[in-house]
Amino acid sequence: MSGCDPGRSSAPDFFVAIGASGAKGLNDIERLLGCLPNDLAAVVLIVLHRPFDRVSRLREVLNLKSAIPIHIAEDGEVLRNGHGYIGEPDAHLALAASNLGDLIADPDNLYRNRTVDALFRSVADHARDRFIGVVLSGSLDDGSRGLAAVHDAGGLTMVLTPRDEPQRGMPENAIGYNGPIDFIGVPEAIAANIADRVRARKSA
Repeated sequence: MSGCDPGRSSAPDFFVAIGASGAKGLNDIERLLGCLPNDLAAVVLIVLHRPFDRVSRLREVLNLKSAIPIHIAEDGEVLRNGHGYIGEPDAHLALAASNLGDLIADPDNLYRNRTVDALFRSVADHARDRFIGVVLSGSLDDGSRGLAAVHDAGGLTMVLTPRDEPQRGMPENAIGYNGPIDFIGVPEAIAANIADRVRARKSA
């Protein structure tokens, strides 16, 4: 799928939490963000595994392709519809109560490859029934437990179609971990499904 129709809004109606790792995960995120409508009535929260001790240009990179503006969240910031948020390499993004951003300080890299789980669990705890968890490319199994928490809390779960590769990665582990997945597809199809779900909730 190549044709995307990006079409602009403010208190969060919906939360979309996205987790990925590595160069393939970054590419997946760029493709998904590029196909979201720019009037999306949702807050988009993004975690990509990054070296915790290096300067990151992730915001700039994502803004080159994204249909919605991407920001580095501040601790306690009020999150807005139609905007995407990331954390810092050593301060991981999460959701706090009352629609506020939460940055988990991690100067010693204690979370390592569990930052997607941390985001998903925080969304499951604080977003009530208006949230989606999305697992994209990455190695290992970060996101599997958090996505199960999203499902158990009544949220929707989406996973990238697994690639034909010898080693199981984040999508395969998320699918096989626990609980059904609501949608499996390529990034463009996931973006379209997110937009449809958010529109349906807003018009209900």
